This record gives sequence, C-alpha cells and structure tokens, in this order.
Amino acid sequence: MWKFDFPWMLALLPLPALVWWLVPAYRTTASAVRMPFFQEMADVTGERPAPGGVRLRSNWLQRLLMPFLWLLLLVAAARPVFVEAPVTRDMPARDLLLAIDLSQSMSERDFVDGATGERMDRLTAVKHVVKDFIARRKGDRIGLVVFGDGAYPQAPLTLDHDSVLVLLDAMRIGMAGPRTAIGDALGLAVRLMENTPAQEKVLILLTDGNDTASAIPPEQAARIAKRHGIVVHTIGIGDPQTEGEDKVDLDALARIAQITGGHAFHALGREEDLAAVYSAIDRMTPEKIKREVYRPQREFYWVPLALAVSLLTLYHVLAYLIAWLRAPRRVSTDTTEA
Repeated sequence: MWKFDFPWMLALLPLPALVWWLVPAYRTTASAVRMPFFQEMADVTGERPAPGGVRLRSNWLQRLLMPFLWLLLLVAAARPVFVEAPVTRDMPARDLLLAIDLSQSMSERDFVDGATGERMDRLTAVKHVVKDFIARRKGDRIGLVVFGDGAYPQAPLTLDHDSVLVLLDAMRIGMAGPRTAIGDALGLAVRLMENTPAQEKVLILLTDGNDTASAIPPEQAARIAKRHGIVVHTIGIGDPQTEGEDKVDLDALARIAQITGGHAFHALGREEDLAAVYSAIDRMTPEKIKREVYRPQREFYWVPLALAVSLLTLYHVLAYLIAWLRAPRRVSTDTTEA
C-alpha cells in the first residue's frame, strides 16, 4: 500500500495564496541621474527606455506551472513510500543445553527396551530418548555438554539440530573420564549461556552418579546459574540403593533444581520412564519462538522532486529560446565608394 511518512506537509498547500493575499508587494528604489535630453538621446540610439516603475508580469505558463511545482515539492516533502507485504522472521526465544554424564557407570545394562524387551546400557537409552526430544524442539537453540572427570562442550548452541544429532551419536562412554563432575558441568553451562541473547535459558542435567571430581561444589555452581537466569532440570538415572561412587545422589540433584527454579526427576531401568521424564520437561518448557514482523518500504520522494526539477529546467530553457528568437538582429552592411 501507499502512504506518506509526513502527511501534515500537505497542509502547507495554500501557503503561497496566503502570502500573496496578506503580504504587501515588494518595492525597491534605486538612485538615478536626471537628464533633460534623455529622450532625444534614446531616439538617436534607437533604444526604448522602460518606465521608472517596473512591475514584473508573469505569463500564462508561469501561472500554470508554479502551483504545480509547489504541489510536487510538498508531495516530495511528505515522503511517499510504498509498503510491501510483511516479512516474518522467526527467532529462537530459548537456549536449551543438555548436559549428559559419560562416566564409566553409564555402561550398566540395566535399561530395558519396552518394544523388544532387550537390555541396553544407560547411554544408549539416553541417546534414543534425547533424539526424540530434540526432534520436537525445532524452535530452540540446542547444545550439548558432556562430563566425566571434567566438563566439555560437545555441540555449541545452534538451530542446526542435525549437527547436534550427529555429535550426540558420536558420544562414547568414558570419553570424558571415568568419574562424575556435576559442578563443573554446571559451571561450563553458565559460561556457554551467560552472554546469549535468549529470553529463557534451560539446562537439562542427566547423571547416574554423585559428584566425585568437580573443582566447584554443585550447589555453589547452581547458585551462580540462578544469578545468570539459567533454570536447571535434573534427571537421575539408575538405582539410588547402589553403593559407592556409582550411587545416584537424588537429594543433591533435587537441591540443584530447587535452587535454580527447576524440577528434579528420577528414571529407573525402563526406556519408557526416561521418555516420560523428557516429555514432562517438554510440557513445562514448550517450544518458544519470538516472531519479528518487518514490512519493507520503498522511498519514492525522488519521483515528484525529479519531476519538479525537470519541469523548472524545461521552462527556463524554453524561456531562453523564446527570448533569443525574439531578440532583434543587427545586420551590418559594407558600402564602397566608387
């Protein structure tokens, strides 16, 4: 559609008529030399002197052209623009980071596939469920963190979910070390998300053991995450009755989630239980997209402005040609005496 950015400029349309009506005519005076024989001298030279008071007269073309030029200038000043169809751009409104434990205890084959009844190790079950979870989060930026003896970024926050799935499939048990560094995983998540522009930041932390290798206590790391606006959901897998370092500390995971405003979950030895946990998280943090609507505009103020300049230039060229054609021609003759 067409519109004017400054339509109030058109209110100046009657301004020349008001000036002509209210402002008195401009008068000038100039010094002159009185000559008693001025008329005789003019007759000898063949000149036609103008009267002492000169009033400039406009021709019909000027009277027609000047209002039209004024209208074109006002239209240009009002800035006509053509507004094109709206362009919608979807922007991710949430950053979602998945922190997955790759300690040696993830090799325990205590998960059962509900469809086939086959037993599988914990990491394989996690991969199956996480793949489905990522497939449902098309509008979120997703990244991966793995942790064992330390925490390492596996995939940066990105909308390229296919790349995330490839890197998820490349994860192997023990590649980050045999122990469990939950606090370091939280600290790395804070560093990865502290400067991102997303409105919401969520970390899903999955582990099957307790913290045995962190340089920073998990609860202190959770408080830092809270200060940066990161919500942590924790998932403990495995049997909490297990003894030793492989025992999942559900109470510690619950405290981490409570500090950051998240939820703590526990999945036992069935893949369906783990899938139910991720489905619950999916419902609590639905896909969130920020839509920006932009309407491109094309400026057309130059069209009336160029037309006004062209018409004014054409008028002066025609006036010059007419004056040149009407100017008297002096013919010089040579006489030869015999």
